[in-house]
Amino acid sequence: MNILIVEDERRMAEILQGGLEEEDYRVSLAFDGISALKMIEDAPFDLVVLDVMLPGLDGCEVARRIRQTQQTTPILMLTARHTTADIISGLDSGADDYLVKPFSFDVLLARLRALARRSASTLPLRLRVADLTLDLSERRAYRGSRELFLTPREFRLVEFLMRNHGKSVSRRSILENVWRDGESVEENTLDAFVRLVRRKVDDGEAVKLVHTLRGFGYSVEVRENQ
Repeated sequence: MNILIVEDERRMAEILQGGLEEEDYRVSLAFDGISALKMIEDAPFDLVVLDVMLPGLDGCEVARRIRQTQQTTPILMLTARHTTADIISGLDSGADDYLVKPFSFDVLLARLRALARRSASTLPLRLRVADLTLDLSERRAYRGSRELFLTPREFRLVEFLMRNHGKSVSRRSILENVWRDGESVEENTLDAFVRLVRRKVDDGEAVKLVHTLRGFGYSVEVRENQ
């Protein structure tokens, strides 16, 4: 599970990162609201742990902007503010849960597990872009009526691109989200995987769905004037 911690107190952020990584979470850090929004735009996260008191944009404004983009990523707010009005403000801005500092790390873990379960129950069982379909429950892929025989890694790659359909996703973002086991991977390895996937998805098809943005990354989308 990929978690973004947005916390301007670097020592606190690093402590949370270390504790969560020991629990096998993958953790990224942002130290202000603007950086957090850029990171979320670049790559989806499974959960966001968001401090309220941040430089620039506060946590409530960050949550509002995340929700304005129609993202449903679960947000857990961490803050020293504990009045009823503060909690209501945080939840109304788009947060899913609210945890007051100081807090028990075990309670934080329990809250994150609960948010992850809630989020998983709302995920679609199928992804579809044009006639490319991924059946997530059966782990099978189709282009029209033709079944695509993808390796587990190829399936994860296609799934990640389809979840971001219509956007060009950076190589770095793909490597961080598809190669999640800490394996050291070079960009030319990713390029080779994309070539294999493109061959399976697009060969023989009039409409090409796997596209390259030179020097940046890849996308799955229908483009006009192909």
